[in-house]
Amino acid sequence: MQADVFRAVSDPTRRAILDRLARGDSRAKGLATGFDMSQPAISQHLKILRDAGLVHYDRRGREHWYALRPDNLREVYDWIEHYRAFWEDRLDALEQVLEDRHGT
Repeated sequence: MQADVFRAVSDPTRRAILDRLARGDSRAKGLATGFDMSQPAISQHLKILRDAGLVHYDRRGREHWYALRPDNLREVYDWIEHYRAFWEDRLDALEQVLEDRHGT
């Protein structure tokens, strides 16, 4: 597992940025809208996301446009899926115990 990908998605601001980019490409200034932080702070979050390979950007004139790289989220999905299956199995076992106890 790449620690940088997990570090990147551990922050709620970065997850919100990824959610916005899931709806389409955006300018850096547009991504900063609605956050109670400075543009340089948003830029730091974007750098972490770029370094983790979760977003990429290109220059269009004087603006930076960002886009999501969803394939790089696969590692996070696979890790979470493992635990989802684990808890489903545990809950199914608990349900069976409760049914056996109550005769239902």
